[in-house]
Amino acid sequence: MAEDVAAANVNRSYQLAASSIAIFTFLLFFLYPKYTAGQIDGFVYQAALIAMGVATFGFAFSSFYYYGASLAGRIDDDERARYSRRGDRLWLIGCILLFLTPSLILYTVGLLIVAAAWFALWLVYVLFVMRHFPRIQSAGKD
Repeated sequence: MAEDVAAANVNRSYQLAASSIAIFTFLLFFLYPKYTAGQIDGFVYQAALIAMGVATFGFAFSSFYYYGASLAGRIDDDERARYSRRGDRLWLIGCILLFLTPSLILYTVGLLIVAAAWFALWLVYVLFVMRHFPRIQSAGKD
């Protein structure tokens, strides 16, 4: 992977991690009082928080691996390629869970039709990724 592409991936992953933290904070600030009052579905709310946590750390870990992939002079090419593939996978996990969270939140607040539409779109995205991701991820085998 070219150093400039790896560095750009680091920046993108950090930005997505920061956005995920902002969404997580929003979920806590606005929905936690409703959760403690029993006004929302607690199980799905907690699932949304877990999804956001895993997404956030997926982006954070992918940033680390992409950073390793950008270190041309200090890490050999095979290891850099391995770091890039791991970064790709962690980034994908983060994106998949980040896109799942809206349907969970919509279900939590009782907007079932909208939640179902979001969930259907999420399933289409997952199928799309399953078909195309193997061809676009960084080359090589782990």
